[in-house]
Amino acid sequence: MRRADGPSVRIGALVPLTRPGWAEAGRHLLAGLELAVDDVNEAGGIAGRPLGLVVRDTAADPRRAAAAVDELARLGVTALAGEYHSVVARAAAARADALGLPFLCSSAVLDALTEQPTERVARLAPAQSHGSRVYADFLLGTGHRHIAVATEPSVYWASGTRILGDRLAPHGGTVVELDMRALTPTAVCDALVHHRATALLLLTGHPEPAVSIVGAVRRDRRLTGIMIGAPAGQPEFATWERALGDDGVAVPFLRYLPERLSALGARVGTALRERLAAAPSFVAFEGYDTVAVLAEVLRSHSADRARAAALWPCVDVGGTRGRIRFSRTPGVSVWQWAWAPVQVVDRDPDDPDGFRILHVG
Repeated sequence: MRRADGPSVRIGALVPLTRPGWAEAGRHLLAGLELAVDDVNEAGGIAGRPLGLVVRDTAADPRRAAAAVDELARLGVTALAGEYHSVVARAAAARADALGLPFLCSSAVLDALTEQPTERVARLAPAQSHGSRVYADFLLGTGHRHIAVATEPSVYWASGTRILGDRLAPHGGTVVELDMRALTPTAVCDALVHHRATALLLLTGHPEPAVSIVGAVRRDRRLTGIMIGAPAGQPEFATWERALGDDGVAVPFLRYLPERLSALGARVGTALRERLAAAPSFVAFEGYDTVAVLAEVLRSHSADRARAAALWPCVDVGGTRGRIRFSRTPGVSVWQWAWAPVQVVDRDPDDPDGFRILHVG
């Protein structure tokens, strides 16, 4: 098919590309978005018009993201895509909703992505409550009931802690919060011994203080055998391995991939590896699927924001990780893919570049 030409149909992309944003996740997200745009255009674009991406760096700043939404709306984008950080995505979703701009959120998981239910916002990533329940079931299945969480003030971390506690409590489980504003990594080790925790979950920033905490726990002979977990997915990325080496293996985290990719997923995975010069994370696949969905929506109503936003319940798209359809999910304020596949995995101690699937949700 002839490559699309003429005036483009533009999508605004919100991506954390600089600190304090998680820039590595942002690069993976952007790689997926860009690859999908190229594929759409190679296949003829949007009714013969090329699809264009207008990228803005959010740097994990909600105010910067909201300003970017305003700018992108003025530039005439038809829809918004992307974002990784939940608090940032919430600010972007609120502004997009107020402006009547369709927003397909790629990676942020906070359940309450908007204050009130909205027709204009949809999401690909599983809601935090779903992922946290899967992770809690993994903990219970491996015999962990007395959990400590190293955490920092954030609606995202607080929500994750609450969900874990609610899931564990009926089974006699307990969750102790360790406030990283007040504790050093050494003090965390002392607290773990005091509370007789069998697992420590890192609900805190990466690389710091997460890397320092892992190093301290691994070196403390009193804590031999304690499980360290990172539900938010820090060990997925190469910076984790570079920072921690052997200390970073066997740290279970949530990953949104199927046990076996489809033919499309395998092809996209190969192309993403070439672009990134590294194994693609699940975030890169989320980026690709975001554009695949938006392209299908825009083929129907490419120039009409209001009509495009009304099409979420009509979406039925084959993505890299399964068939994507949106529905209304209790407790979730946006149109939700329920659900992307969920795994608990870790880096294999015998092959730190490889991953072991420990649990499937």
